[in-house]
Amino acid sequence: MDNQLQTMLKENFGIVFKNVSLLEQAFTHSSYVNEHRNLNLADNERLEFLGDAVLELLVSRYLYRQYPDLPEGKLTKMRASIVREESLAAFAKECRFDAAIKLGKGEENSGGRTRPSLLCDLFEAFLGALYLDQDLETVKAFIQKVIFPKVAAGAFSHEMDYKTRLQEVLQKGGDVHIDYRLVKEEGPAHERIFWTEVYCDNRLIGKGQGKSKKLAEQAAANNALEKLAE
Repeated sequence: MDNQLQTMLKENFGIVFKNVSLLEQAFTHSSYVNEHRNLNLADNERLEFLGDAVLELLVSRYLYRQYPDLPEGKLTKMRASIVREESLAAFAKECRFDAAIKLGKGEENSGGRTRPSLLCDLFEAFLGALYLDQDLETVKAFIQKVIFPKVAAGAFSHEMDYKTRLQEVLQKGGDVHIDYRLVKEEGPAHERIFWTEVYCDNRLIGKGQGKSKKLAEQAAANNALEKLAE
């Protein structure tokens, strides 16, 4: 098993597998198994099946609790945008899973290591392995670090307009002045991070950050909504 992967999981996420063979299976693509039949290896397809169900349950539970006023249709669309192929492939890359997957030579040479569908399957297989090795709460703790902060920061805000919701909540008792103020921006042009604060009648009610001014404002609005709900 790749010791670098185990070290990375421990250092970055506090995860230590009890059954390392499950972790190895999660990172073994069918193309590698086909080229090494003498090793009697198992590929990650069954783990992917399980991980897909575990992920959908945890994301559904998170959205249901986080957005109590959101109708079923909106919740469904938001969940779909979070668990779609492109999103999960991006999460796999951010976790550096792409460097650890075992691929057959043909798959490797054809660019499999960067293929979104393969990375999506890998991410789900890892979740399935983690669930079997430990429990649902351990998987939840992992995706709380990897996925949920991006949801809260407005990365999927095309399905959730926090600014509109905040305005509706604040103006229930009459007109108020809502003001979003950009307080800081850092980083190179291609990786800029923006920090925004939102004020209601000159009173600070929320803070947020994002990769664009729009996402930072959405994050600040969401932060304000969370505080108001406390």
